[in-house]
Amino acid sequence: MKKYEAPKRTPWPRLIKIGRTTVKIYRRKMPSGNWGYRIPNYSSGKRRFDCHPDEAGAIEAATRLARKLSERQHVAANMTNSEAAGYAAAVQSLEPHSVPLTAAADTLVQCLQTTGTLAKLIEATAFWAARNRVVTRGGVGEVVEKLLAFKNGISASERYLKDLRLRLGRFAADFPLHICDVTTPEIQDWLDCLGLSNCSYGNYRRALHVLFEFAVARGFAVDNPVKATQAVKADKFAIQIFTPTEMRKLLADASAEFLPCIVLGAFAGLRSAEIKRLTWDDIRLADRHIVVGKEKAKTASRRIVPIWENCAAWLAPYAGHAGAVWGRGYSRFYDEQKRAAKEAGIDWKRNGLRHSYASYRFAQTMDAGRVAGELGNSAVVVHRHYRELVTPKAGEEWFAMKPSPEVSNIISAAG
Repeated sequence: MKKYEAPKRTPWPRLIKIGRTTVKIYRRKMPSGNWGYRIPNYSSGKRRFDCHPDEAGAIEAATRLARKLSERQHVAANMTNSEAAGYAAAVQSLEPHSVPLTAAADTLVQCLQTTGTLAKLIEATAFWAARNRVVTRGGVGEVVEKLLAFKNGISASERYLKDLRLRLGRFAADFPLHICDVTTPEIQDWLDCLGLSNCSYGNYRRALHVLFEFAVARGFAVDNPVKATQAVKADKFAIQIFTPTEMRKLLADASAEFLPCIVLGAFAGLRSAEIKRLTWDDIRLADRHIVVGKEKAKTASRRIVPIWENCAAWLAPYAGHAGAVWGRGYSRFYDEQKRAAKEAGIDWKRNGLRHSYASYRFAQTMDAGRVAGELGNSAVVVHRHYRELVTPKAGEEWFAMKPSPEVSNIISAAG
């Protein structure tokens, strides 16, 4: 009688061998009653178990793993000295972070699959670090007040402070939240809903840019969301200038206190903001020049403005005066402009005094660089805006205007 032989059973764990590498497959009963298969995986330097629901899938995965590990052993066995030194250096660099080289390589590959390049990966990391930086949480209104206090402390002009207070106060009223939580889409939507002209839109956007740059520098925000909002080109205004006839009327009807302001704009080319900051000490009649200090100039750079003969004649009666050329405030300055124009029976022209000086002076000299130096801007701007607006003859007439003996609206130092 033939002896009964039990069927041969596959021993567990199963061994998958490739070269000198062996990978094991373990089988165990799952709670569901089915068999499950686990593969110990040390490829990252630490043990983990890869699980599979069927034996065929487990064998296929174990074969791939064994082949991968075998190839690594082959590479390691054939490493050059420099390659081995590089490996050692990489391990040493990762040691303070307690990250195995294999784990670091696997993580890097995953990140590169998302970002595409190392440069983009570094950029993404920097962005994450910036967005997760610790900030001081402050309300929009609170940061606006701190900005205004800072600007006032560094002697910003009254007009600039008023402009910031108006625009940023409106923004703060509409954003009662922490400034670090304000986003670019929210700012863009707010600007779009204001229904502004291009010029006003740009002014609001610049004010917000100043606010958020201040917030970043003071630790209230991690970045400036205004940078990504849409910029628009400012509305183009036609250059308007006064004729010699209109200027004579303005000079005749201006108040004695305001007359020097008109003269400095029309015959020296100073900006209104510069005139309001100017003192009589800055006007050197004897030396025939005006010193516009960097703290008074729009471009924050000092310049010397020549005093031409007609300008000197109009200012001569004021020699010996002290203090501010115009000390009656921002609003009164523009009220006087309107009053003088109304009395003269003409329309006031936007930036008309400075535009007139630039136009007539360029016609007189035909030298854009020279005129730009006197104005405190660039030759490109002078050439673009003031070329051929008037004739050389008109330029000579403009700078020949002097006060007549019967002029009564001039205050002398003794008057």
